[in-house]
Amino acid sequence: MGRVSPAQTPDEQFPVGLAAAEPLNPIDSPQQSEQPENESVGTVVVAGAANLGIAAAKLVAGLISGSAAMISEAAHSLADTITEVFLFVALRRGAQPADEEHPFGYGKEGYVWAFIAAIFTFVGGAGFSIYHGVMTIIDGEHSGDFLWSYVVLVVSFVAEGTSFLRARRQVAGESMRWGISPWRFLRLTPDTTVKAVYFEDSAALIGLILAGAGLGLTQLTGDEMWDGIASVAIGVLLFLVAMILAKSNASLLVGRAVPRQVHNLIAQDLNSIPIVVAVPTLLTMQLGPGDILVAAKVDFVDECTGADIEAASDEAERRLRARFPGIRYVFLDPTRGMAGRNHIDGGIDG
Repeated sequence: MGRVSPAQTPDEQFPVGLAAAEPLNPIDSPQQSEQPENESVGTVVVAGAANLGIAAAKLVAGLISGSAAMISEAAHSLADTITEVFLFVALRRGAQPADEEHPFGYGKEGYVWAFIAAIFTFVGGAGFSIYHGVMTIIDGEHSGDFLWSYVVLVVSFVAEGTSFLRARRQVAGESMRWGISPWRFLRLTPDTTVKAVYFEDSAALIGLILAGAGLGLTQLTGDEMWDGIASVAIGVLLFLVAMILAKSNASLLVGRAVPRQVHNLIAQDLNSIPIVVAVPTLLTMQLGPGDILVAAKVDFVDECTGADIEAASDEAERRLRARFPGIRYVFLDPTRGMAGRNHIDGGIDG
């Protein structure tokens, strides 16, 4: 008698555990979901490198001129640099594959690091800028030459603008793929790294304008109050950015649903299966920037067999994965329902 080859063992023909949870092979390719992640890594690296060089230049200019706004801008850029480090760690840690200890993957760990980055922006950037600005308004001390500050502001604006344009291109490209406006994409995207870079670079450009205005008014009037006010304004700006990013990451950490439009399309695909009568409950969760969990109670035709339900469930997963490559897990629970009673308009309203 011939021996049974390892490829024909029951465990390999009928896998269990995480192997059994692997999604059915859809018509899409893995490169579709990996490309945005690689683009996000590049965006973060470019932003981090730009911020590091800018922070050093601003610090030197601030020490030479004695400008509170320039010192605040140096703290701003340093905070952004450290933030980019946290975001890079978030991308790498969140991309780890699932294991038995973390069966749904490490996507939410990326949100933890991104949340820490937002808090650091608040503490390291906003707090220091507001404090330093208030002290300048109270003390009113200033010495040194303004020229170097103006030079650094111009160079910094060019560098920050380059980083911002890269983030803006990524936002424009991905929003086009989603078929929505860039602002709506920024609100709904689970990729908090590109959102963080976009908002931080936007705040950096506005901060440079504020610093320049503070320096100019101080030089024209001889009153250091304007320099201090500019520093406080930069701090308030950073505070707003930190709050926006912290709120977004906290929502994703708790377990945010997919956008309403995506929710309804998922319900539509499930209802298009011939033996499906209704989908009374449809729950979704963003597990990470590129991973979505779908769980639904599905009412099947009463006369169908267990084999029919298994085949329909496989077909449903294939359809969903073909339309949304980010869907990683699909769990369907056969349940009694009523025809036409479907869970629609769920998810987040964008």
